[in-house]
Amino acid sequence: MSTPSLAALPIRRLTPRDLTACADLSEDRGWPREEHKWGFLLTAGKGYGIDDPNGGLVSACVVTEYGPQERPDLGAIGMVLVAERHARQGIGRHLMRHVVSAMGSTPLTLHSTPYGRPLYEELGFKATGRAEMLRGHFTPGGTVPEVATRAATAEDLTAILRLDEEIFGADRTHIITRLPAFADQLRVAEENGRLTGYAAAWPNMETHVVGPLIARDTETAKALIASLAAHTDRPLRTDIDVRHEELLAWAKERGLVSVAFNSVMTYGIPELPGDWTRRFAPLTVAAG
Repeated sequence: MSTPSLAALPIRRLTPRDLTACADLSEDRGWPREEHKWGFLLTAGKGYGIDDPNGGLVSACVVTEYGPQERPDLGAIGMVLVAERHARQGIGRHLMRHVVSAMGSTPLTLHSTPYGRPLYEELGFKATGRAEMLRGHFTPGGTVPEVATRAATAEDLTAILRLDEEIFGADRTHIITRLPAFADQLRVAEENGRLTGYAAAWPNMETHVVGPLIARDTETAKALIASLAAHTDRPLRTDIDVRHEELLAWAKERGLVSVAFNSVMTYGIPELPGDWTRRFAPLTVAAG
């Protein structure tokens, strides 16, 4: 099939039934299959894809919307992939233009690798921030933050949702309420009976990803990471806003190593809503 025909193939909505095809596409590009994450995103968000006439998917991505269903406050784009055999033929641009158009006036955000950034800039996205990916086995030690943390319970959910919306800047109830089933751990920090932060650790291949990480201050964020690490033997992975220099330095002292940097990009808004000083890490870079 010729390149022009490929770039003109119809784009359709993906469903959880496309999970295996999405995982195959990840594997095709040298990514982990990440079936657990794909399943979460296809259920909580909107998947878009292009079918390969020869089987499987040519391209795929997922958009996770936040705020009112009829008029979202924000849409996060992630998992943008094009099959290796069809790379550099304009298919990713075709898919992204469709998604941006489908989202209408909804402000958008995404985390971009250096490789993908030129395409997103061409489409009108602006780099408004940066995140550093860390990975490694957490080593306890040093000064222990004097912040009380514990496993979250069902009774904490209302307070978690209230705190999350205040700090994230949009309602993401449909995402946060899925965390107890998606994550292996969900922990909260509290002071005098009031929640001051929360964090989850969810399984991704051989690691546990720490995210979201929402906290009143850096000491609370440290305490939450340390408490999650104390309950797993897996390496941790997380993506921390580079403005949180103290937390990044502390995490590296505790054994986590810098793996990569991603640009945080926005479309239709000058910066992300909410309070970045208390938003330390996203649930996943694919969903903000």
